Amino acid sequence: MTPTEIRNERLAAKLIKNLERRHFEAHYCHTAEDIISKVKSIIPEGSSITWGGSMSIRDIGLTQALKDGNYVVYDRDDVDTAEEKLAVYRKAFEVDYYLASTNAISEDGVLVNIDGNGNRVAAITWGPKHVIFVVGLNKVAQDVGAALQRARSTASPINAARFDIDTPCQKDGICHNCNSPQSICNYIHFLRNSHPEKRHIVILTDLNLGY
Repeated sequence: MTPTEIRNERLAAKLIKNLERRHFEAHYCHTAEDIISKVKSIIPEGSSITWGGSMSIRDIGLTQALKDGNYVVYDRDDVDTAEEKLAVYRKAFEVDYYLASTNAISEDGVLVNIDGNGNRVAAITWGPKHVIFVVGLNKVAQDVGAALQRARSTASPINAARFDIDTPCQKDGICHNCNSPQSICNYIHFLRNSHPEKRHIVILTDLNLGY
């Protein structure tokens, strides 16, 4: 193995131990194919599924693989109107599995997420029977403070550019701790423990995914 692969193996093992201590179920996968296979092994056929705006799960082909499988899928990308999109958001609270990524994760296993509308962090917190996160090791931060800084200073400006919204960070790539009407940093969420136990499932990967 390369030095990077050795480090990633050790980091993933440490993270899995810390996540399990926090009552999560946790796994480590190397390739997109491995992640898709793992997710399909977790989700029984016929289950209802939806997801947030995560690019990680889209980029590896996971969402399409689930849409092509034997599942009941609600995808906000397949609807046209704001009302239809809102209906998909609300469906998240009654599905069997909700898929997401995270903006950052601390080395001791706390997941940090920031939302503009709050639908993603709301579903992560309560509603769907299970939540599956796909998390690249590129999102690991030393502690909760560093994880929050990563979410604010890295993920949020990139997502502001992705959605082409009018915020100060869109102009210069730097977080201004703004109160812009279009701010996507309105809801900040810390997931310390999975409750009920193993409701949250984290699939770590050494793929460089998302923002």
